[in-house]
Amino acid sequence: MRSKDLSQQEVSEILGTTRSNVSILEKRALQNVERAKNTLRQWTMIQAPVSVTVPEGTDVFEVPGRVFQEADRKGVRLSLNSLDLIVRLRSEAPQVLKKRVVLRDLEIFVTENGEVLVQDAP
Repeated sequence: MRSKDLSQQEVSEILGTTRSNVSILEKRALQNVERAKNTLRQWTMIQAPVSVTVPEGTDVFEVPGRVFQEADRKGVRLSLNSLDLIVRLRSEAPQVLKKRVVLRDLEIFVTENGEVLVQDAP
């Protein structure tokens, strides 16, 4: 109902409850959706046939070569070129990069369909 531009007050009147109850339910639903997204992302990473650990201190311009080499070895074709991969790194893990240097270990995963996922290494 909220997606149909109804206010929390309007939804509460339709459902016969309070606006604060609708607010709590909405907040919990959004938290559940976020947790589900994170779970799916983690599952996708676990299932990815290509996993590359990029060590701290690596020049960011060396990363695409490492990822493409491992993807080729596993027979996986990436959906990105080298420049796109660097842009993805900068957008998904900006706190791990400073100028051209990887500040701490980084994990890069490539799914069977070539999707690239990035996360800080544990």
